[in-house]
Amino acid sequence: MYDPTVFENLKVAFENRVYDLDNLERTINIVNRTDQLDVAVMSRKFTIRFSLVGQPAVIGEIVLHSSLQELADEILEVDGAEPGCLLSLRVLKNVQDLDTECEQIEQVLQAIWENDIDYRQTLSFQYNQTEPGFLNTITIVFKPKLTEDHMGEIGEFLEHVVEMLTRIGDL
Repeated sequence: MYDPTVFENLKVAFENRVYDLDNLERTINIVNRTDQLDVAVMSRKFTIRFSLVGQPAVIGEIVLHSSLQELADEILEVDGAEPGCLLSLRVLKNVQDLDTECEQIEQVLQAIWENDIDYRQTLSFQYNQTEPGFLNTITIVFKPKLTEDHMGEIGEFLEHVVEMLTRIGDL
């Protein structure tokens, strides 16, 4: 009988809860999703991208990733291995006043996630763009690896994501 992997179980749990936020609670609008298998390195990646209802200018993206090593440890039942996935978030927001807005975003990240993350803000602009400002791509990587033990925390995690996007959108 087929036994789903940790990645599959976490992916379905995230997907179900995020779709509930879109379809039932009408808090977010899902704008894209991908489910990729990279056969070159045998890794899996699930991405779901969304914006808050009423704040389409701020985009959030949840990324769940599992490597070949994680999958092998799970399937081969390697002693002492704790199969899991890496979780990251990406936030896209246009900024005008770099020093002020980037500092405010950093304060929001620290207030919501405390010490559980590593993050970076990457600013970019398109050559010949007519609108002023920069695209701030905020990449947040969560330090602890996700396992099936974290299933019950997905709802609370998504509440924090919505709060973070709301606060960043209000800047």
